[in-house]
Amino acid sequence: MTHRKVIVVGSRGQDGTLLCRQLADRRCNVIEVARNLAVPAIGKALDILDADAVTRLVGTAAPDEIYYLAAHHQSAEEKIAGEASLFRDSLNVNVMGLVNFLDAARLHAPQCRIFYAASSHVFGTPSSSPQDESTPLNPENVYGIAKTAGIHACRYFRRQHGLFAATGILFNHESVLRDAKFLSRKVAVAVARIRQGKADQLVLGNLEARVDWGYAPDYVEAMQRILAADQPGDFVVATGETHSVRELAEKAFAHAGLDYRNYVQADASLVDASRPVLAGNSARLNGVTGWVPTKSFDEMIVELVDHELGQA
Repeated sequence: MTHRKVIVVGSRGQDGTLLCRQLADRRCNVIEVARNLAVPAIGKALDILDADAVTRLVGTAAPDEIYYLAAHHQSAEEKIAGEASLFRDSLNVNVMGLVNFLDAARLHAPQCRIFYAASSHVFGTPSSSPQDESTPLNPENVYGIAKTAGIHACRYFRRQHGLFAATGILFNHESVLRDAKFLSRKVAVAVARIRQGKADQLVLGNLEARVDWGYAPDYVEAMQRILAADQPGDFVVATGETHSVRELAEKAFAHAGLDYRNYVQADASLVDASRPVLAGNSARLNGVTGWVPTKSFDEMIVELVDHELGQA
């Protein structure tokens, strides 16, 4: 039996870690690419901005699939250090590294199927809801601009060179592997610390902001289904449901037997109160692949909080 040969770029992030686990369970031969991680095929860490090095890896590995998950991103509550450096880093990681893999596949693995992880930020402030594949791409932040460019790069290689270059327009998706700077993990960690007497408050931004939150393992499954489709394309990956930050906090604290109102303080300066409400319609993904979310918002919050309670 021949097992799929897969390159996962950005293998040590939340999605990359989950994807590598799922691929291993399916007996795939996985080559991980991540910062400071030696790649056996080349004997050292791969610089994704080194086009020649990427070409050598793809030529040597002859992969069946490539998942490009590497991303330069900052959470909504982080302060921007400098616009120029943010643009440079975002375009390098979110676009130029991707283009290096697309071009390497064109030259040395034209039958390879390539997945690019895009983001709901490509929609900016949409005029209609929910958003689907027909919603105009109109990004309003640097991350969204870079991810939009990545989508167009995939479309270009798909159209001009016949590559199977597919994209997933991913809405927010969470797991216990989420970086602590992101909201879901920040809340879960705070609940555990407060429950154990190690903290006494949690400061959040706009409690009324609404988000389409999904379960990250489900979204990683969607990536694989997208590459298994008959034809490449762009697919929205989302739950179609939105929940407020207040609701997230309320459910997380309640699961630990606490009333969030006694511990949560709102500081509107931490996040833009006018942040658009993004909710995705995954009807096309469902129709093509049969994908549906398996874990509800409430179940996901319980899992996040239980994990942090068990870690402390």
